[in-house]
Amino acid sequence: MYLAVDIGGTKTLLALFSKRGRVLKKVKFKTAQGYKTFIAELIENLERFHRYKIKSVVVAIPGVVQKNYSVKFGNRSWTGIDLFTPIKSLFGCPIWFENDANLAALYEGYRLPGRTVFLTFSTGIGGGIVEKNQILPESNTFEPGHKQYFYDGQIKEWEDIAAASALEKHYHVDCATNLRKHVELTDIAKRVHLGLPDIVRQYHPDTIVLGGPLGKIFRLYVKYLPEDLGVKLRRPRRPNESVIYGCYLYAKQKERE
Repeated sequence: MYLAVDIGGTKTLLALFSKRGRVLKKVKFKTAQGYKTFIAELIENLERFHRYKIKSVVVAIPGVVQKNYSVKFGNRSWTGIDLFTPIKSLFGCPIWFENDANLAALYEGYRLPGRTVFLTFSTGIGGGIVEKNQILPESNTFEPGHKQYFYDGQIKEWEDIAAASALEKHYHVDCATNLRKHVELTDIAKRVHLGLPDIVRQYHPDTIVLGGPLGKIFRLYVKYLPEDLGVKLRRPRRPNESVIYGCYLYAKQKERE
């Protein structure tokens, strides 16, 4: 069996996969603000999987994996924290760390022809780049949300214009998936489209997958996107679980190496 650990900014999801990729058990809990509290709660929940025969553990983090098995979180003031030691104390198997957007891209681009760029429109705008079922090196420096564009009379970063959080703030809604009116959907399409031409010019994808909360309403606003990109646009296969399924695929790849 394989264990996926998806550490997000608001929640952490643990998922146990069978050898053939079927989810056998899930545990979800809130990601604490404090590192010590988070580690204690992580260990407590991981102990629920201690009785299973785990072949490997893949940990998805919203940040940078460092060479000394420590991690730097992009959405916390956690720098150089050690996640490896507490997890290793529970499982005597290989433990792998990878950026969450890269793992989501690995799953969403799996078996698609050519190159795939995965974008997640959530608190910010992140993403990954894959080709031939492999995470490409340029994916590790891919930060599309920080590109600047002129919109509504101001120059802003793309994620301050088109991220789900930016839309929620602008329209005063709890969740971007509640935006269903024609004027809202055309505005979403305009905001999303701002950064897509630059991605196409720089990375030459064959497919762009638009994920995060906006992935859930993809079919509603995609018809308002200009048809000038020359690439295929698609919704995520699993908008809520791309990362954990990417963890499973990553574990299988590492097993074959």
